[in-house]
This record gives sequence, structure tokens and C-alpha cells, in this order.
Amino acid sequence: MKISGDRIFNVVSAVVAATAAVILAITAYTLATGSAPILQKEGLSFFTGIMWNPNPAHEVFGALPYLEGTLVTSAIALIIGVPLSLGIAIFLSEMSPATVRVPISYLVELLAAVPSVIYGLWGLFVFRFYVKDYLEIPLNKYLGWIPAFKGTPYGLDVLTAGLILAIMIIPTVSSISREVLRAVPNPIREGAYSIGATRWEVVSKWVVSYGRSGIFGAAILGLGRAVGETMAVTMVIGNSVGPDAIPTSLLKPSQTMASLIASNVRDASDPLSFSAYIGVGLMLLILGLSINVIAQVMVTRLLKVKGGAVE
Repeated sequence: MKISGDRIFNVVSAVVAATAAVILAITAYTLATGSAPILQKEGLSFFTGIMWNPNPAHEVFGALPYLEGTLVTSAIALIIGVPLSLGIAIFLSEMSPATVRVPISYLVELLAAVPSVIYGLWGLFVFRFYVKDYLEIPLNKYLGWIPAFKGTPYGLDVLTAGLILAIMIIPTVSSISREVLRAVPNPIREGAYSIGATRWEVVSKWVVSYGRSGIFGAAILGLGRAVGETMAVTMVIGNSVGPDAIPTSLLKPSQTMASLIASNVRDASDPLSFSAYIGVGLMLLILGLSINVIAQVMVTRLLKVKGGAVE
């Protein structure tokens, strides 16, 4: 019996595509089984508690502060990084001449190749001092009555971590957004210009609107990078533990789930504390999956977009 090349290609493609689901299932199973001891001991308090003491004599584990630290730093990264990335994408796709577009595009893409530990070293020894002197001290001096800006400016805190993450997501978000904007059909631009629209109106009302699903997807990829980033955040966020890690102020040291695991898992002295760090990894996986599911729902239901076009 002769098997056609198309059938072989279909089978091989299906197997390769299934590897993603298999890897995800294996990862989820490993994290679930590894975190079972801490979940059996702590129950829901593992997700809602704020105390974290791995001392075998007083073992108690609550991961809520690190979930909050992850969400706050990622939110800062999105609020700052996405507008900057979109501005870069609009400039490169709509305004810049070819002589400028090519080198700047290469430069932005090269930023994605910089290892995260390099960002962390730069943030630790250079960037944090500028943040402290030119951003945190003025904010604390003039807006210190706002809870978000209370505290002692030190440079190793939630704000610095969020700014580092914003810089790190710019290459990803701007590169994808640029390609999305470049894929917008030229007749859309030409039709807008033909009715007297200005460049600003063409870009804001037609080009960006047409590519909004792709831009939203780029922002979600940037969020995924921010949520899972480890080394750079670990080096600049201050790494406080327990209730002190609750990010009640941007000028306060905290810790994310990824930085908690990176900083302390090797020092886990007994199976229960090791299981607690595995449980934090399970929370991180659930958070990442939830972000992607919510993003998919927003694209298909709220934005009413399919295949890059507005319904």
C-alpha cells in the first residue's frame, strides 16, 4: 500500500503541533504533583496568606505578596513600555525614511538579544541611581502624601523593577507592532488621504484601528515576558519577604514569584519548603495561561476581530 507524501506530511505536522500540548501537560503535571504537599498543608491560605517562613520550626507559606508584586511590576511595564513601543512602531512604519528606518529597526531588534542578566547588572549599578535621584526623590518629595509614593527612595524597589521590565519588553512589542502596521493595506491609507485626512488622522483612526488585534497581541506577548522575567527583576526589586513584600508603595522593595523562586529555591532545606517554591511556580503557570486565555477572549469577543480585520 503506497502512502502519499501529503498524508505523511499531515501526520508529521500533527505530531509536531501536538508536542506543544504535550510539553504543557507534562509541565503542569510536574508542578501539580510537586506542589501537592504544600497545598495539602496550607490549603487556600497558600494563595491568600502573606507570611513566608521556611524555617523548619515555624514553617508557614503564603504567596499572595509575590503574586501582587508580579502584577504590579508587570502593570508598570505595560503602562510605560507599550506606548513607547507603539510610538516606535508608528515612526518606523509610517514616518521614517528608509535611511533611518533600517538602522533603527536593527537597533531595536538587537535589544531583544541582550541577556536579562545584563539588564539586571545595568539596572543595579547604573540605572537605579538615576531612578532614585531624578524620579523617586522628586515623587516622594512632592507626592509623598499619595500612598503609592510613600517610603524612602532607595532605587531597589518596585518602580525600578517595573521600569527595567518596560525597557525589556520594548523590542518585542515594537517589532511585532511595526510588522502589524506595515501589513495594513496601502489602499486604506490612500483612501484616507484622498478625503483630506491628516497624517495623524490616518495613523490613529485607520492604520492603528485596522491593526488593533495585532497590536493587542504584541502587548500580551510583552506582558508574558514581564510576568516571567526573573534575573533582571531579582537584581533590582529588593527581594523583601513576607508582609514586607506587599507592594503598598512603588518606592518599596518587593518580590515577584519568579524572583522568589530564583533567589531561594536552592536554599530549600526540606521537602515542604521545596514544595512551596514549586507551588509558586504552579501559580506562575496558571497566571500565564490565564493571561493568554483572557487575551484570546478579548480579541475574539470584545474587539470583534478575526483574521486581522474588524467585523
